[in-house]
Amino acid sequence: MSGGTQAIQRELARHMQEASDRLEFEAAAQFRDRIQALTRVQAHQDINLKGVGTADVIAAHQAGGQTAIQVFFIRAGSNYGSRAYFPSHARDEDVGAVLEAFLGQFYAAHPPPATLLLSHRLPHAALVAEALSVRAGQKVRLVVPARGEKANMVGLAAANARDALGRRLAESTTQRRQLEGLAARLDLDAQPRRIEVYDNSHLGGTQAIGAMIVAGPDGFMKAAYRKFNIRGDAPDAADGEAEGNAMAPGDDYAMMRQVLTRRFARALKEDPERRREQWPDLVLIDGGAGQLGVARDVFAELGIEDVAVAAIAKGPERNAGRERIFLPDREPLALEPRDPVLYFLQRLRDEAHRFAIGTQRTRRTQAIGRSTLDAIPGIGAKRKRALLHHFGSAGAVAGAGRADLEAVEGISGEIANKIYEWFHPDG
Repeated sequence: MSGGTQAIQRELARHMQEASDRLEFEAAAQFRDRIQALTRVQAHQDINLKGVGTADVIAAHQAGGQTAIQVFFIRAGSNYGSRAYFPSHARDEDVGAVLEAFLGQFYAAHPPPATLLLSHRLPHAALVAEALSVRAGQKVRLVVPARGEKANMVGLAAANARDALGRRLAESTTQRRQLEGLAARLDLDAQPRRIEVYDNSHLGGTQAIGAMIVAGPDGFMKAAYRKFNIRGDAPDAADGEAEGNAMAPGDDYAMMRQVLTRRFARALKEDPERRREQWPDLVLIDGGAGQLGVARDVFAELGIEDVAVAAIAKGPERNAGRERIFLPDREPLALEPRDPVLYFLQRLRDEAHRFAIGTQRTRRTQAIGRSTLDAIPGIGAKRKRALLHHFGSAGAVAGAGRADLEAVEGISGEIANKIYEWFHPDG
C-alpha cells in the first residue's frame, strides 16, 4: 500500500527461482501464485501518473443528447478511485459548456486539487481557473493534454465515460424503441426482429476473419454470433457450400463477398422456407457504398429480394457522430450527431468490430503456440524469463500496462511499448 510493490515482486521472483533450483516445485508454485496476486493488485493499466502528485482527471462523452463525465481522483501519484456523473443539460448544449457547468457545481462541494486534466477545452477557461483558485486557496491549473502519459490518462477516463453512458442509455431507452426509430429512419416496412451486422478483421492481409453479430428486441443475441475463417481460395465445406474467389491480401470487398455468400447460401440450403427464425430482417455492413454494392450483388446472385440491407461508414477522419448510412437507390443518410438512432447504429457497428477484433486476436494467439511471448519481436529468452518472473504468467504480461512492463528489469520504454502494442493492436 505504500508503493513498494516492485521491490516485493523482485524478492518473490528470487524466492521462486531459488525454490525451483532446489526442485521444490510446490514452494515455487506458491511464490508464483503470490506474484500473480500482487500483479493483479498493481496492474493499473497506466492509471497512475508519474510526476503528478494530486490531480483530478475529468473526461466527458456525449451521445444520444446526454453526457457522461468520468472523474479519476489522483492522490500522491496513485489512482484513488473514480466515479461517473450524468449532468442534466439542454439536448443541443456543447460538451465544453456542459463540462464547464459541471466543474462549477462539482467543486462547490469538493475542494479542487492543484491540477485538473480535462478532455475538452472550456469556453471560459481563465474565469473557471480563477474561481477554482479562490475556492482552493491556491493556484489551480486547467490542462487539456495532447500527448504523453497525461493524455493517455484522459483517454482512459473518456473511454470509461463512453462505457458508462452506453450503459445508461441502454437502461433508459428500451431496445424496442430503438428498433422502432431505426425502422422509421431507414424506411423499413416494420420494426426489425433480427439484425445481422458484418465486419472483417485481418493482420496485414493475413489471418483474415469475418464476423457476424446479431441483435433483436431483447438486445444482443450472442449465442447467434458467428465467425468466418476467410481463405484466399474456396471456403470451408463446413462453413458454406458456395464457391469462393481468389483474393488479394486485405481485399475487404472480396472478404465481405465470401462471408455473405457463405452465410446466405447455407441459409438457403438449410432453411429455404425460413421457419427457424434465423433469417435477418436487416443486414448492416461496416463500410460504405462499395461494401453495400457487394452485399446487393450477393443477394442478387442468390435470388434474395426481401432482406433489407444498409452500410454504415465512418465519418471524415473516422469521427464518431459524422457517419453516413448508405441505402439502396438512395442518397447517403446522415443523422444528427445527437440522434439516439445514430447512437444505436454505432453500438451495433462497434459490437461487430469488437467481436471481429477479438476473434482475430484469439486466432493469432492460438497460432503462436503455448507461449504468446515467443512471437514478439525483440523478446528473447532472457527478457521472456524476466517478464514471467515478474508477472507470473504470459496472460498477466498481456494484461499489463506500459508502466508496469517498463518496471521489469531489462525492459526499456521502447520494448515496453512494443509488448503493449503487440497485445493491444487496436490502441
